Amino acid sequence: MSDRAPSRRSSQAASLLGGFAKRRSRAPAVVGALTYLIGFGDILSGLERGWRHRLHPLTDLLPGAVAAASAATVVSGILLLLLAHGLRRRKRRAWRAALTLLTVSVVLHAVKFELIPVAMSLAVLIALIAYRAEFRALGDPTTRWRAVRTFFVLTAASLVVGVLMVTLMRHRVLGGPPSWWDIVQEVFSGLLGLNGPLVFSDERAADVAGAVLLGLGLMTILTTIYLALRPQEPRPQLTDAEEATMRILLERNPDSLGYFNLRRDKSVVWSDSGKAAIAYRVVTGVMLASGDPMGDPEAWPGAITNFLAEAELHAWTPAVIGCSERAGHIWCRATGFSALELGDEAVVDVAAFSLDGRPMRNVRQMVKRIERAGYATEVLRASNVSEGERRRALVDADAWRGTETERGFSMALGRLVDPADPDCVFVVARQDGVMRAFLQFVPWGPDGMSLDLMRRDRTADAGVNELLIVDALRACHELGVDHVSLNFAAFRSTLERGERLGAGPFLRGWRGVLLFASRWFQIESLYRFNAKFQPTWVPRFVVYPATRDLPRITVAALEAEAFLTWPHLRRFSGA
Repeated sequence: MSDRAPSRRSSQAASLLGGFAKRRSRAPAVVGALTYLIGFGDILSGLERGWRHRLHPLTDLLPGAVAAASAATVVSGILLLLLAHGLRRRKRRAWRAALTLLTVSVVLHAVKFELIPVAMSLAVLIALIAYRAEFRALGDPTTRWRAVRTFFVLTAASLVVGVLMVTLMRHRVLGGPPSWWDIVQEVFSGLLGLNGPLVFSDERAADVAGAVLLGLGLMTILTTIYLALRPQEPRPQLTDAEEATMRILLERNPDSLGYFNLRRDKSVVWSDSGKAAIAYRVVTGVMLASGDPMGDPEAWPGAITNFLAEAELHAWTPAVIGCSERAGHIWCRATGFSALELGDEAVVDVAAFSLDGRPMRNVRQMVKRIERAGYATEVLRASNVSEGERRRALVDADAWRGTETERGFSMALGRLVDPADPDCVFVVARQDGVMRAFLQFVPWGPDGMSLDLMRRDRTADAGVNELLIVDALRACHELGVDHVSLNFAAFRSTLERGERLGAGPFLRGWRGVLLFASRWFQIESLYRFNAKFQPTWVPRFVVYPATRDLPRITVAALEAEAFLTWPHLRRFSGA
């Protein structure tokens, strides 16, 4: 029975991998690209005047037909542009909406006797029907803020199209070509259904401009209202029961990054047996797992299978950042993915650590100097931190943060001395009784801890961080800790080998790029800081489906770690 179970899991993983490869069919990407093209074509066609004389017989029977056709064509084009990205990601909702809009586009172009646009829209419509099985992905979790974002996007698009249309018709304005300010006023008024400052010499041109602008305004308002009133799909978060089970798995098979999977902004996928789990977060369509799977390694393939199934269901790109070499082998063997060394984790053996010896001379001198300056440290469990000290630490953590956004995803817990984490270790440095810096470590199994947060007052003396690390290592015996994981050093091996004698031009060039990037990202400084404590370097890897996915995964990882931040409609604060 035990021999058949792994075989069954392997066949399931192989089946899912085959499904994943099938979903990588180029059909959705091609259809999405053609939809972009048709969308732009519809906008230009709606604004172009040459076709309108063809509808003169129709306008005698249906007054306003030209204006209505123009407005419908422009609105259809803008909506197709918005749907094209969803089609590329195989979203079912985008497929349904595009099917309707392309049908409308075919009818409109047929009425205007535009054969090439009719053929293109009809071809994409047929392709949508023929490849309908490719478009089966569920929608991503959304919030009410999507309606607000959509409102701003549609408003901007409507303004651009409206200004372009009025500019093309400026020679039909009484009094000569209008100024840019008059054009903008006309567009704003038209979007609201009001008369603007411009008066057109041609009644038909006035009807077209009014209908198109009113159509754009209605599209913006109605789409926003629909998204705001649509049943919300809340973003998934860990339940209390899941978190309790995850803590049990972390105790049985600990990973130095495992405790960070208890972040409140992650979701979790379980193996069918419940003996393994993978925590993840979805960022810009990438399903990012961090660290090793939790639980029994024998059950990891089952969790990986369900992880791939979830990615397939939503058309997300699966990826792993920061996994160990052991986990990387299992991921690659179970999925056929590739792995790339991301950097090294600095792990200090407490029993072997000492300030004696020439290699530790710099650290030893800094610690003695900072102690003479009146700094003293205290090491205690989070459960023993008083409420007043906790509140003070939260305020200082926010004030001392170097960026507006709290960074971290794969190696950050996202909360400080929280009652939910009584076993975390809090190390604080004070000068004359005033808190000047602190560290927080999270548990790493029964006998280890991993550095989570490092903050210091910007006016504190240099060397206070070294003092905190050293005193934390000194207190490990009382805490029952045998090994300590410090900061992750990205691309450490490149930085180290690139400065050696005999390093090749490519290696030196890559090192130069990293040094340049270190001006904004703490790449070299983290490596130098970690190296002071003579750690053992443990490689960590990124696992990805294909080389073409790496740019997208890189951007998603940088965004998850908050190295890339985008404008938000509101600011989330808290520790």
